[in-house]
Amino acid sequence: MELRADAKIPFPRPAVFAAYRDKVQDMLEYLPNVRKIEVRKREEDGKTVKMMNFWQGGGDIPAAARAFVSEAMLSWIDYATWNEETFKCEWRIEPGAMTEAIDCKGHNTFTEHDGHTHIEIRGALNIDPKKLKGVPGFLSAKVAKAVEELLISKIQPNLVGTADGVAKYLAAHAPKG
Repeated sequence: MELRADAKIPFPRPAVFAAYRDKVQDMLEYLPNVRKIEVRKREEDGKTVKMMNFWQGGGDIPAAARAFVSEAMLSWIDYATWNEETFKCEWRIEPGAMTEAIDCKGHNTFTEHDGHTHIEIRGALNIDPKKLKGVPGFLSAKVAKAVEELLISKIQPNLVGTADGVAKYLAAHAPKG
């Protein structure tokens, strides 16, 4: 299932790209649906940076609901390759739950127009019905489609919310003068 979101941030492309890549841990206060971000690996090779970040979501889930939702269901590992020459980020998400059944990958493209950065987020999230544990075979395709639709409906607004968080972070940390 297609995953797509677009955002516009009123800052130059190099600042937005660098903030997304290098300052995401500093943005927690601007990301209401994220409780923790941990950089687990970072490799630099010229203008290319490969990263592995652990994310813990759930900032907006009521305490009563958290009793039924495991931490694994709200966490993921983000594998990303950031190319500063092309202003593009290729990414793959490994969810904390149903890892063997979910395939999620895509790319973010950063372009600049009139001093604003436009971000195109394109990807796909697919669930293999055959790999859904505990779901009867005759229901697995319907369950997989329903879960894909649910996840997409939650992920797309969060991607735009992350862009809003980057904009707020940059506004708060822009050089004065």
